[in-house]
Amino acid sequence: MTDFVVHSIPGSPYGRAVMVALEEKGASYRLSPVAPGTFRSPEHLARHPLGKVPVLDHGDYRLYETQAILRYLDRVLPRPALTPADPRMAGRMDQAMNINDCYLFNGVSNTIGLQRVVLPRVMGVAPDEAIIAAAMPRAKEVFAVLANQLGQGPYFAGDAVSLADVMLAPQLDFFREIPEWEALGGPHPRLGAWLDRMNARPSLVKTTWAKVADMAKAA
Repeated sequence: MTDFVVHSIPGSPYGRAVMVALEEKGASYRLSPVAPGTFRSPEHLARHPLGKVPVLDHGDYRLYETQAILRYLDRVLPRPALTPADPRMAGRMDQAMNINDCYLFNGVSNTIGLQRVVLPRVMGVAPDEAIIAAAMPRAKEVFAVLANQLGQGPYFAGDAVSLADVMLAPQLDFFREIPEWEALGGPHPRLGAWLDRMNARPSLVKTTWAKVADMAKAA
């Protein structure tokens, strides 16, 4: 029996983060694909009143907003834990998750990632180089902040994978595919090594854009 349903569009880093968490937990789930252009449909607005993804169904319980979903999963599926027991490390985890939402996605992923990856791949639209160039100073700043938080550790909140890593890896993985990676990730080799470690995990291997697209076709 499938315990969880993830409503998302293939390629969404936020939707991928939820699926990565479910894979890390060894949980059974299925993808309910949300088609491009249907986010404001009555059907989807009934799931998420602001027309975003992902949305999680767990039996008769529905939840939206990625951070809320990830924390919920870590409570109802407590092993393996994805929140550090040390309150200071848990604070670092929360900090990195907020950096993801407030600074990495807004103004960086939703501009550079959108222009370089999403629009060409999903809609066949050429990227706007001026938009990308304008976003690069902010992107360099955010990458430097993330590299500083990672520091010398293997993960963003200590010695084990946490929800911060689960959120950040799908976002940063977008940048590995584009020419701007050299300018953004090149100065921070430990950040690149962290992304290599994350991409080697089965949870990331099983949730690539291509594999999630296959899930959507089979749904």
